[in-house]
Amino acid sequence: MKVLLINGSPHEKGCTYTDLCEIAETLAKNGVDSEIYWIGKGDVAGCKGCGYCKKKGECVIKDQVNELGKRIGEFDGIVVGSPVYYSGPAGQVCAFLDRFFYTYASQLDGKVGACAVNARRGGNSATFERLNQYFLIANMIVPGSQYWNMTHGFTPEDVKQDLEGLQTMRTLADNIAWILKCIDAGRKAGIEKPAREPRQATHFIR
Repeated sequence: MKVLLINGSPHEKGCTYTDLCEIAETLAKNGVDSEIYWIGKGDVAGCKGCGYCKKKGECVIKDQVNELGKRIGEFDGIVVGSPVYYSGPAGQVCAFLDRFFYTYASQLDGKVGACAVNARRGGNSATFERLNQYFLIANMIVPGSQYWNMTHGFTPEDVKQDLEGLQTMRTLADNIAWILKCIDAGRKAGIEKPAREPRQATHFIR
């Protein structure tokens, strides 16, 4: 079992990374592998609405979205980490996830999805809610924790003093590992994920 930890911060080893490391260490204690993937400091383009992905199975923009998309089969779960910008995820995180989920959501069905957010002071709850929308619309399984998945701090050293926040990350990781093991046990017992009906999309306008 393996979980992809996406670091959406422009700071490779900042507060978001500190959250993800806490999750990674706890997953390892539960026998679950993980990989932290930093999306970097470069420009992340938003969705062009061109429909190329529906025809070709990959995004028309050749960047890390397709790079990770081709590796989805390696992972049983995804955790997205983001700093808080104006009570929302960082812009590069949303641009990345908009294209990633629009292109590859069908391959995420049945996998575990969660997020981890950090703010100096406020805006965590709105950011947490925004990120969870990606997982919930893609038929992913979203575990909870003892509190919403958030830490506070302006520097990694600050985050390490947020004892409740770090405990929340560890509890989240424990729950992710438990769910993955339950899915694996169910699969071995012959229990597969639900069959999906053909999707009916309506526009509410006739």
